[in-house]
Amino acid sequence: MNATSTTPAVLDASTADDKPRGSALPIALFSIPLGLAGLGGAWQAAAQLLGASAAPADLAYAASAVVWATFTGIYVVRAIRHDSGRFKVDLRHPLFGPLTAYIPVIAILLVAHYAAGLGEAARWLTYVAVSALAINAAALVAHWLRAPSDEEAVHPGYFLPVVAGPFIAGIGLAAVGDRTAAIGVFGIGLYFWMLLGAVITSRLFFRTPMPQPFTPVLSILLSPPGTASLAWFAIRYGEIDQLQAAVGGITLFTLLIQLFFVSDYLRLPFTSQHWVFTFPLAVLGNIGVRWSAGLGFDGWEIVAWVILTISTAAILAILGGTVRDFIRALAGRRTSAGSHERH
Repeated sequence: MNATSTTPAVLDASTADDKPRGSALPIALFSIPLGLAGLGGAWQAAAQLLGASAAPADLAYAASAVVWATFTGIYVVRAIRHDSGRFKVDLRHPLFGPLTAYIPVIAILLVAHYAAGLGEAARWLTYVAVSALAINAAALVAHWLRAPSDEEAVHPGYFLPVVAGPFIAGIGLAAVGDRTAAIGVFGIGLYFWMLLGAVITSRLFFRTPMPQPFTPVLSILLSPPGTASLAWFAIRYGEIDQLQAAVGGITLFTLLIQLFFVSDYLRLPFTSQHWVFTFPLAVLGNIGVRWSAGLGFDGWEIVAWVILTISTAAILAILGGTVRDFIRALAGRRTSAGSHERH
C-alpha cells in the first residue's frame, strides 16, 4: 500500500478527503479546542501552585468551550443535513477514526474546570461524557477487531480514545470526587497503553516512514505518559509516589526523544497540522509546574515558570500562525471577489 495514501494525511484539516463538499466539519479540527483546554489546564496548575492569576486559565478554557461548542454544533448539524452516516464513516476510517474521541475528551476537560460552578450537575455531566468516551472507544476497538486495518494506517493518534482518553477521564472523575472510578479508568489507560504502544512503536520503527508533512503526529507520543502523570496527580492530590515517579521517568525519556525532532518540526511549513503539537505542549507545561512543586527543590518556582512560558509561547505561536493564515485567506477571497466584480 502506498505510504502517502495510508499515512495520517487526514490529520491535516485541509485535506480534501477529510472534508467532502457539504459534509460535516473535519474531525481533525477538534485538535484546536483540545489544545486550548490543555493550555487552560497548565495555567490552572500555575494558579494553584505558583500564585499566578486565574485569568489565563479562564480565558483559555472559555475559548476552548466556545470553539468546542461551535465545532460540535456544526459537525452534528451538517452530518444530519447532508450525511447522516458521516460519524459512522469517520468512526470506521482507518486514519481518523480515533479522532472521533475528541468530542467527549474535550467535554470531560471542560466539565472538570467548571465543576465548582456546576455543583452536583458536574458529577452527572462527567459521567455522561465519560460514558460517551467509553462507548466511542469500545466501538472503535470492536471495529479494529472485526476489520483489522493495514499497519501502515496506524499512527500515534490511536492513543487518543483508549489511552489518553481514559487518563483524561481519570482527571475528570477525580475532579468530581469519584476516585474509585478514576482509578478504574486509569487502569484501562495503562492496559491499552501497553497493548497499543507496542503496535504503534513497531509501525514507526519498521514500516514506511510517514511523509514529512505529517511528522507532527510524532509529538502525540508524549500524550500517554503526560496524561497518565496528570491523572495520577489528580487522583493522589499532587503526591509524587512510586507510580508517579515511574510515569515521570517515561515522560522525561519520551521528551528527550522529542528533542531530536525539534529541527525537523521547525523546518515544516505552517499548516493546521501544527495544532497537533498544542496538547502535548500544554501537558508538558502542566506537569512541569506540578512536578517542580512536588519536588520542592531550591528555585523550583523559576523552573516551573520557564517550562510554562516555553509551552505557552509555542502554543501562542501556533495560534498566531493560524490567525495570520486566516486573515491572508480572507484578504485573498476579497481580492478575488473584487476582481470578478470588475470583470
